Amino acid sequence: MSSAEQVISGATIAAHNSRESCWIVVHGKVYDVTDFLDGKCWGSKIILKYAGKDATAEYDPIHPPNTIETHLAPEKCLGIADMGTVAKVEIKVTEEEKARLDRFALRPSLDEVLNLHDFEAIARQVMPEKAWAYYSSAADDEITNRENHAAFHRIWFRPRILRDVTTVDWSTTILGHPSRMPIYITATALGKLGHPDGELNLTRAAAKHGIIQMIPTLASCSFDQIVDAAQPGQVQFFQLYVNKDRAVTRRIVQHAEKRGMKGLFVTVDAPQLGRREKDMRMKFDAEDPAEVSNAGTKVDRSQGAARAISSFIDPGLKWGDIKWFQSITKMPIILKGVQTWEDALMAYDYGCQGVVLSNHGGRQLDFAPSGIEVLVDVVKQLREQRGLTLPNEKFQIFVDGGVRRATDILKAIALGATAVGIGRPFIYAFSAYGTDGVDRALQILHDEFAMCMRLLGAPTLKDVVPEMVDAANVKSHIVAVPGDTLYLNNYQDMQHAQLRTLKSKL
Repeated sequence: MSSAEQVISGATIAAHNSRESCWIVVHGKVYDVTDFLDGKCWGSKIILKYAGKDATAEYDPIHPPNTIETHLAPEKCLGIADMGTVAKVEIKVTEEEKARLDRFALRPSLDEVLNLHDFEAIARQVMPEKAWAYYSSAADDEITNRENHAAFHRIWFRPRILRDVTTVDWSTTILGHPSRMPIYITATALGKLGHPDGELNLTRAAAKHGIIQMIPTLASCSFDQIVDAAQPGQVQFFQLYVNKDRAVTRRIVQHAEKRGMKGLFVTVDAPQLGRREKDMRMKFDAEDPAEVSNAGTKVDRSQGAARAISSFIDPGLKWGDIKWFQSITKMPIILKGVQTWEDALMAYDYGCQGVVLSNHGGRQLDFAPSGIEVLVDVVKQLREQRGLTLPNEKFQIFVDGGVRRATDILKAIALGATAVGIGRPFIYAFSAYGTDGVDRALQILHDEFAMCMRLLGAPTLKDVVPEMVDAANVKSHIVAVPGDTLYLNNYQDMQHAQLRTLKSKL
């Protein structure tokens, strides 16, 4: 019998519950994960909390199922746990959780959900509090988060009349691949926080509606699991956080290419994570250790889920590295997180195939400009300084952040974008309703496109031209104020530090 097949008692496992010797059980197997606490993987906080115990329930929502196998040497799998003797983690169903489950049972039927705002409102009421905090949180005072949406409201349409719009067509091509809508599902992390099937909900719905899914580096499901769930011929992109260990990055990129990814979207706006205070407040938990070691960095409990999974990201990424990426892959390279026209032009000059004008959903630098505002500058400067007219197959511009309506998308198309990335609305949709929720969200956008294009007087996307919008006021930097009740009713006001309760004092 090999060491990996031997049965290990719960008492033996429980004895290894410290930083010096840390064993955990995941899916019935016993692993020595002491090395993880020295920075070879992320999520050390959860590992240490469950040292000597079965960590599966807490570990799964935050890590792909193959994380341990990928990052641990084979000999670190010590054997099979005698599950009948492994210490049981007591799961306490609080009154708050019971109330949440009661609210979940009272969700409206999907035919009562009329827009993407509805999904957000429902999700806020039925999601676990920590999941909502992670998904909805943004940087500092969350000004940019609100501005991403508000900026679209400063752009107005100039509809044309007396055009034959009996048939309208909003299909397009993205990096040469067909899409039934000028959108893609952009990368968002930790899908299992919202639903047990995580990102697979997005894969299934994307296949049904003929749109492209971008697979995130930090998905809860494994990369291969998501690719395997795709339908034959289904197009997928890959979003990359660059690891400090370039050998790891090379392996990830080349594996993605081998599995058929059609575009590499390199995130360039996250050399350090922004302070996402809603997420951070969720981590003040008396049961958590005061600090953990994460990728060689001390991480205190106030940093939230985002910090626990991301400190492997290389802050030294620079322009010169683009040549290295071009040497290891033939996939189109798109820089995700460009926030000025100067950097967009540099990406073009360095031979990238496009950029995503994005501020990371308002989660990084507060007061960063919205993608739609930057789009206006990028189109102008590419035309004047590089003679490039957009949209253009050679260099494509994408926008994400704050999109809730087909009108938002059509404004970006009119101003020169190839397509728009949508993230949070689809997370909220599957958190509340699973794959059916994402299906419904995409159908809502489909219906909105049909209506809006007819009312604009645009039979096809090629007819959605700059003259159809007035963007003269897009640079009016006024912090979003009440007025858009659909959006602001869903927006959760910033919280303040709370007095400790009597219970916490005891």
